[in-house]
Amino acid sequence: MMATPSAASAKPTLDTMFSPLLADPLEPRIAVMPWLDKDYLQLDIGSSADLYQNEEGNFAFGIDFATYSLLQRSSNFKFPVDTIDYLFGVNFSWQKELEQCQLPFDTLSARVRLSHISAHFEDGHYDEDAGAWIGADTHPLGIPFTYSREFLNMVVALSSDDLRAYLGYQFLWHTIPDNINRHSFQAGLEVNTPGNTYLAADFKLLPVWDVTKKETDTFRGTWNLQAGWKLDAIGVEHVRIACNHFTGMSRHGMYFFDDESYTTLGVIVDL
Repeated sequence: MMATPSAASAKPTLDTMFSPLLADPLEPRIAVMPWLDKDYLQLDIGSSADLYQNEEGNFAFGIDFATYSLLQRSSNFKFPVDTIDYLFGVNFSWQKELEQCQLPFDTLSARVRLSHISAHFEDGHYDEDAGAWIGADTHPLGIPFTYSREFLNMVVALSSDDLRAYLGYQFLWHTIPDNINRHSFQAGLEVNTPGNTYLAADFKLLPVWDVTKKETDTFRGTWNLQAGWKLDAIGVEHVRIACNHFTGMSRHGMYFFDDESYTTLGVIVDL
């Protein structure tokens, strides 16, 4: 699951030292994931790239760019964009081979990200006939409103060829709206299964923003469970067919206070 460069590289490479977290819905990636229970479509466009990997193969510096879109599925092959989130930032990766480890792992790795993310309603959330934003009178923050966050995210992982377990922590050093708890936590597990398939689970403990108090009231567990098939065996590298079940706080900034539950099935590309 880990990329191991053999020589120093000072040019951009998509073969990142720290492999993308398979089930984390906020990893930069290319993905087309229709909802199975509602007329929505998730469209993600993005990637991480290492700008530098050292000769020892244990340190890398890179960049992240991503958009996460929620589209409506309507007739005549139209997909109005309801909301979109933009992320960009830098990352630092490190890894170390473990010798004589008593656990079923042979590599210890870590990644630190410094990122900005913002979110916006788009044309699919606007009623042209009424000349107004949809739900503007009932939205707890009013529409439009500003959603912007700058944060530090750290993930530490233990991995082998067929298994990876990780823990993560995120700190918001600036956020609009404010009065939300600055801390969140993450854990996950990835297992390669027969036939080039895999199972993955990502869990986040996220602050819940109370719309009445306009501040964090408690924390909520958020799960993204994924089963997939990697197409490497048929010569299509970095592409997987995946089924997700998501339950918890919405990944989209315009709905950051909403509790959601849905299942998706589609294609993910990890460049």
